[in-house]
Amino acid sequence: MLKINKIHHIAIICSNYEKSKHFYTHVMGFTVVAENYRKERQSYKLDLAVNDSYAIELFSFPNPPQRVSRPEAAGLRHLAFEIDNIEQAVAWLNDNNIVCEPIRVDEFTGKKFTFFSDPDGLPLEVYEK
Repeated sequence: MLKINKIHHIAIICSNYEKSKHFYTHVMGFTVVAENYRKERQSYKLDLAVNDSYAIELFSFPNPPQRVSRPEAAGLRHLAFEIDNIEQAVAWLNDNNIVCEPIRVDEFTGKKFTFFSDPDGLPLEVYEK
């Protein structure tokens, strides 16, 4: 059996680099580890730290194709981030002009969660600890 230690990173391709960089650093609060421009690909690669556990690679490419991103589409459904307080998280997101779905309660765990989207419509979730 293949032995997996942990998720190494999550790669996201954005359509507007500056807008997505602002979203992931200022709204989501991720820390920039490295930022590189690859001239031959006309592409930025931004490495982001999510606390000390995971890394997100944010890529920009000229004219990336649209992708179906609704949570019920086939493929990756969404990215979920654990938080301590759902109400505070939703208030912060709303203060930053991010629209959240109504807060729901997971029927199996009893934990609160909600969905929202990044600037390209990628579905994201915050899930209360």
